[in-house]
Amino acid sequence: MSQDISRLDLFIDRMVSQRASLDFAIAQTADMTGPVFELGLGNGRTYHHMRQRISGRDIFVFERAVASHPDSTPADEMLILGDVRETLPASVERFGPTASLIHADLGGHNREKNDVFARFVSPLIEPLLAEGGLMVSSDRMYFETLTELPLPEGVVEGRCFIYRR
Repeated sequence: MSQDISRLDLFIDRMVSQRASLDFAIAQTADMTGPVFELGLGNGRTYHHMRQRISGRDIFVFERAVASHPDSTPADEMLILGDVRETLPASVERFGPTASLIHADLGGHNREKNDVFARFVSPLIEPLLAEGGLMVSSDRMYFETLTELPLPEGVVEGRCFIYRR
């Protein structure tokens, strides 16, 4: 973390970047019919944002244990509970490459640990994304068949990454 930027400013950069990236991805995939996957619910802010802006597509949430705000908690049938290291491979069987949009905010505050986890989870996410679908992540991912896109206006470099199949 840079000494020149406060933790508050880092948080604001992350929130502004997530919103701009998600809004871009939602617009880019609006004509697609496949489901949307939210990897990591947390407090539920990004899930709530997507739920308000996406219509006609199911939004499935992958989470280890639900601890979200009541207004941001998905219905039980839209929850895929467990460790993503197990639930993502099982979901390939269930869904195949149908996701129109995948959003992941799975990392913590340790960038090195986040990078190790991103390298592990990238090949588990990749087979779920439909042709033309977008993946938005708070961490750099490591995909073989997805292309990293230029960031839309309003996204702070390094705070979000967008990939297309």
